[in-house]
Amino acid sequence: MTEEDIYLQDGTTNIYGKPANKKKTGTWKACWFILGNECLERMAYYGMCTNLVNYLRDRFNHGNATAANHVTTWSGTSYATPLIGAFIADAYLGRYWTIAIFSTIYVFGMILLTLSASAPGLKPSCDANGCNPTSTQTASGFIALYLVALGAGAIKPCVSSFGADQFDETDEKERKNISHFFTWFYFSINVGGLVAFSVLVWIQVNIGWEWGFGVPSAAMVIAIIFFFGGSGFYRLQIPGGSPFTRICQVIVAAAKKSNLRVPADKSLLHETIDVESSIKGSRKLDHTNTLKCLDKAAMKTQNDIKELPNPWSLCTVTQVEELKSIIRMLPVWASLISFAGVYSQKYTMFVLQGNTMDQTIGPSLKIPSASLALFDTISVIFWVPVYDLIIVPCARRFTGHSQGFTQLQRMGIGLIILSISMFTAGILEYIRLDIVKKNNYYDLKTIPVSILWQIPQYVLIGCAEVFTCIAQMEFFYGQSPDAMRSLGAALSLTTVAVGNYISTLLVTIVAKVTTTYGRVGWIPDNLNRGHLDYFYWLLSFLCFLNFLMFLWIAKSYKYKKVAEISIA
Repeated sequence: MTEEDIYLQDGTTNIYGKPANKKKTGTWKACWFILGNECLERMAYYGMCTNLVNYLRDRFNHGNATAANHVTTWSGTSYATPLIGAFIADAYLGRYWTIAIFSTIYVFGMILLTLSASAPGLKPSCDANGCNPTSTQTASGFIALYLVALGAGAIKPCVSSFGADQFDETDEKERKNISHFFTWFYFSINVGGLVAFSVLVWIQVNIGWEWGFGVPSAAMVIAIIFFFGGSGFYRLQIPGGSPFTRICQVIVAAAKKSNLRVPADKSLLHETIDVESSIKGSRKLDHTNTLKCLDKAAMKTQNDIKELPNPWSLCTVTQVEELKSIIRMLPVWASLISFAGVYSQKYTMFVLQGNTMDQTIGPSLKIPSASLALFDTISVIFWVPVYDLIIVPCARRFTGHSQGFTQLQRMGIGLIILSISMFTAGILEYIRLDIVKKNNYYDLKTIPVSILWQIPQYVLIGCAEVFTCIAQMEFFYGQSPDAMRSLGAALSLTTVAVGNYISTLLVTIVAKVTTTYGRVGWIPDNLNRGHLDYFYWLLSFLCFLNFLMFLWIAKSYKYKKVAEISIA
């Protein structure tokens, strides 16, 4: 057996920095540790954030709109910090060590949050009239939250990409498992969420915030132990250097040659003669005919004919195509922002709507409103096998596509389903408010309408996730250049960040506009006097308009092309 048969030839190493053995590292034997880590980490994250709007309202005396805005702003930050983790992973540390470092910060944040809810001096004092937090107590609570946002956010793009890294893309058998990994990865996320939405929310409501945050903290500690437990099986990709530097080099080199004309013969453009790309951990990319102005960065001039060309004056075709790949993904990225913004209502407006409804089931069982997110998770767990085993084979007969639908088609289907979910939530709220009006229930905290009527809107959101979120992870991983895959995953996650910030802005605008001239507004503290149904229908309409824009973008998208020579 030759060395090529034993070791991976793309520079992938094991934990000790030696070439990775094909038989002893990677594949599913490594992925189970990653999936276990993700399941526990998501249990910790969702266990902390699902009921956060009620925690801020009860312990820090925030009104409905203010509490919802704090949650979406914090959540937005959690999905903006992936850019930090992605840059560090792709440029310097690699995904393994980035996960290790920021997971530690994550744990410190969770522990501080637990202390802020339980330790004397950090815990706000409460009585029958409510809680009275000091500025120090408020600060400690929010510092803890944003430490969690930094830690959880920085590892997000690394964990999913690190799992996919365990399969060799140049091996046909292993390459087929990458799509399966993303499906199981999303499945493990929702198994963790299942525990969080049921058990952990119940603990928070019935036992207290001390245990409600303490148990997720313990789960995160176990998640780190689980991750390190698989270290001997992992394949580690070599960091390719700063992706932002390479992007800037292309822009600068193209600008320097802006007055030149790109040759018709693209073989004249600069590329390494070796089989491997000059970028560590990256395969060569074929030239594409889009964004031709950037090709000027790879044009050779008399000044570039040197033994060691200046990378700020002459770039390779692969380096130019890296930037093109990122630019081509940006319109898709922008069109997915609305999905994230609308989806965030599951943690804010859905919970506040549920607070106004009858939460009792039978003679004594009470379901906390935040626990209804459990049905979103159950929906995902149900729809994943239904999609793989039933929908895909049926769709394949009509589309001829091996996966039934393309990734972009799946995202579009999810956008439509999400719009329907918001419309459904608006109908329920319209019916609820009609009952309030007919029976003069305006001052009741909860009205006699079962909270179980919220289940359809949660189930529809879960179905939308299966189509959009899994396809989104696959798309940004697959379409990102090899040495920028953490950045690609982070780019995908920042749709959630921007979506949450836009949700915050939208709630603020709606609250301000609808309270003019002394009106109570659509989202008052007493929702019985508001019009949350109008807000839901506004979201449904905006989501549908975004779907129409997405159709136009998806139709014109050109997929990345990997040079054949790199797979030989």
